[in-house]
Amino acid sequence: MLTKVRGSSFILESGVFILEGESGVFIGRGEAGGRAEAGGDARRRTTGTRLPSALVALLAVAALGLAACGGSPGGAAASDGTLTVYSGRSEELVGPLLAQFTEETGIRLDVRYGDTAELAAQILEEGQATPAEVFFAQDAGALGAVAAGGVAVPLPADVTDLVPSAYVGPERLWVAVTGRARSFIWNPTVMGEQPRPQTVLDLTAPQWAGKVAIAPTNASFQAFVTALRRSVGEAAAEEWLRGLVANEVRTYEKNSQIVEAADRGEIGIGLINHYYVMQVSKGLGRPLRAELGFFAPGDVGSLVNVAGVLQTTTGARDPDALTFIAWLLAPAAQDFFVTQTNEYAVIDGAAQPSGVPPLSTLQGPDVDLADLVDLPGTIDLLGRVGLL
Repeated sequence: MLTKVRGSSFILESGVFILEGESGVFIGRGEAGGRAEAGGDARRRTTGTRLPSALVALLAVAALGLAACGGSPGGAAASDGTLTVYSGRSEELVGPLLAQFTEETGIRLDVRYGDTAELAAQILEEGQATPAEVFFAQDAGALGAVAAGGVAVPLPADVTDLVPSAYVGPERLWVAVTGRARSFIWNPTVMGEQPRPQTVLDLTAPQWAGKVAIAPTNASFQAFVTALRRSVGEAAAEEWLRGLVANEVRTYEKNSQIVEAADRGEIGIGLINHYYVMQVSKGLGRPLRAELGFFAPGDVGSLVNVAGVLQTTTGARDPDALTFIAWLLAPAAQDFFVTQTNEYAVIDGAAQPSGVPPLSTLQGPDVDLADLVDLPGTIDLLGRVGLL
């Protein structure tokens, strides 16, 4: 039984409780049927801020899962205290946050890190038998591909209502966790007096020969190419990519390597996600000798993509999956992304990263993130033009 004791606080006869107070939201265990205090083995959800009521209600449902003694045929099983996550986000970026989740909830994460596109393909190959319970992807295209493959289940509206509808997948099959803007890194010394480009489509012109860098194996670049195909058509997208190859485009494995190359003066301009500039600068312990830039509003080079999560059909049988997803959308986790990885928060009222335009002011191309699902077609195209 779930009993509301005051405000948004709940206690179960089994002793599992969730409390919302001035200092945060707590989940833990107390005496069965007795008064639950936010202490002992309580797991603190957030500090110094009040969660949205919808999220508190969802966590109460998760608490019911923690209290369950067993599952019924066809129903949700009890929490086993472990959760398998396939993460296209690197361990370097999100490892500390995931460790914090385990510390606060007691739920142990079995994380498989890898390339987002490769993990998406792995889940689709594994199908309904996938060990993955949550897929934490670097871009909307990979989330859409897995969802289209029938391996995802709809998320509760209480979860998806926490973010703008533009950052929710069709049928609520995935939800954004952070926003990331496509941008470029610019070395003014290498480029001299040359004006900054207004459109990414200009980078095949002769004046850019040997000065442009991309990361064709990176999921974010592949999502951009998918948006390019949707925006200008297949033939024009292929022509642009072949133009880059003919223009002696420099290729790197990672966005961070492109930023480092621009800092060293190896390239003049590189296509990246915005937050890598701040991350590389932080790692070097100094300002970069290169600058962050954005293409004109509405240009396909200004695509605003997301990192996000989905719950697999396997995860639908484990209440820990929804606990994890809800936790990622709580203010404390959102603040981590803003302050530690410099990404955009997606929930209302959250702080935004410094040194970049507000997310609300960024204007990408007229391409729905749900339309970025054809990742296989993009990979095939990149292979045909010699970039993979």
